[in-house]
Amino acid sequence: MKKIKKRFFQNAGFASFLSSLTAIGIGLIFGLVLLLLFNPAKAFNGFSQILFAGASTMAKFAKVLYQAAPLIMTGLSVGFAFKTGLFNIGASGQYLMGAFFALFTGIVLKQPWWVALFSAMMGGALWGAMPGIFKAFFNVNEVITSIMFNWIGLFAVNLTLSNIPSILANYYGASSAERTAVLGAANPSAMIPKMGLDKIFGASYINISIFLTILIAVIAYIVLNKTTFGYELKACGYNRNASIYAGINAKRNIVFSMVIAGAFSGIGGGVYYLSGTAQYTIEKILQAMGFNGIPVALLATSNPLGTILSALFVSYIQVGGEAMQPEFAKEIIDIIISVIIYLSAFSLLFKGLITKFLSKNKPEYADEEESGEVAS
Repeated sequence: MKKIKKRFFQNAGFASFLSSLTAIGIGLIFGLVLLLLFNPAKAFNGFSQILFAGASTMAKFAKVLYQAAPLIMTGLSVGFAFKTGLFNIGASGQYLMGAFFALFTGIVLKQPWWVALFSAMMGGALWGAMPGIFKAFFNVNEVITSIMFNWIGLFAVNLTLSNIPSILANYYGASSAERTAVLGAANPSAMIPKMGLDKIFGASYINISIFLTILIAVIAYIVLNKTTFGYELKACGYNRNASIYAGINAKRNIVFSMVIAGAFSGIGGGVYYLSGTAQYTIEKILQAMGFNGIPVALLATSNPLGTILSALFVSYIQVGGEAMQPEFAKEIIDIIISVIIYLSAFSLLFKGLITKFLSKNKPEYADEEESGEVAS
């Protein structure tokens, strides 16, 4: 009796991994070329900073982990929606709502960090539900509504914060009225605990948020791939009409998908601003963290476990880009980082080409008999 043994390199996951590496490699090569054009004498030194600065000291590696935590959550937000057939471009607005709910709960209501983080999750879920409801019941494209709710969320948060004096920095004696209060002064219990990580890494801002977000990513992977609920969500994404015919409540699952995606972004805003380091600034621009979740999800091909690695990579090159100053202007660094990040959008194209190439290899056949003949 013949048994088919599938080659490892024909696995879809392996093809996804190769496509992501291809995107990263091309992006890094483009960055090196750009550095050579602007400053040939220091190009290779600057490029080495991109490659190695993030791991050069414990403090810089701590910054990689610190920045990766919210990136994991916004990447999960976009990737989870992708997996269910939706494009959540509203992660930025959901991130802002999560940040606001977390800061309000921690500073005004004086609640501990875990309550504030739960509040951030609920704020993001609420903002994610809006595009989901419009999509499910009125068939309004979620891209349009999520973009609109990004800006509605931004100005709603700014307006609300401006009218709550007790949440602003000047209420606690600071000179600025454009920033929220430092948690260390307003409510130390609202800060996510460090559990000795600050002493290990020698950085005051590192905390357990990176471990919390990795745990959430693992749970998201299990839900999507190992549960009936996750199967129904993905079924609606692959073919909504077929899932309805099979008895799946498509409208409910569309709303649930966007609620969960919004909750992930909300947690991202919570873990960033509950660190005790970051302060929300009242500005008329959307946070880049929400949009950076899109290339993180694309680089991970929407796999929750892959999102962990892609978020760490994006955070790593950002730290390396900062280390290139002052030899290179900030604008050059931003261009290089942007190209590397956004080239990840081509990882899906690379995956298709790699899969097509690998599929030309025939699978191995392993017979029960060494001679290859079937036993009679």
